[in-house]
Amino acid sequence: MASSKIIIEFVGVGAVEGELNDKMSPKTYEAFLKKIPFKSEANTWGKEVYFSTPISISSENGRKEVEVGDIGYWPPGRSMCLFFGPTPASSGRRPVAASPVNLIGKITGKIELLEKVKDGVAITVRLA
Repeated sequence: MASSKIIIEFVGVGAVEGELNDKMSPKTYEAFLKKIPFKSEANTWGKEVYFSTPISISSENGRKEVEVGDIGYWPPGRSMCLFFGPTPASSGRRPVAASPVNLIGKITGKIELLEKVKDGVAITVRLA
């Protein structure tokens, strides 16, 4: 299994550490490696931070039910998704995506910072 450590920096808030891997969505993982680093702006949806990416790839082993700490790619919005708790689609404590996401990794450090991220915050995604 291939993997790459990343840093997702939220200007004025701090940085979250993550690790992308090719376990669930190898084509999506490769697409991200080709486009990192990139900049974006945050959007929030319950306890999910998502933001547009320069990646355009179709669904690959898509899942709606995910785990806290999962990093996904949402094909309809061409967005990276960081799940840290229930979303408006959840019925319990687990995050549920708006529609299936390609799972590409895990948040490995400072997940609590995501609580402080507001819509419009500038983001930089880079390799660690």
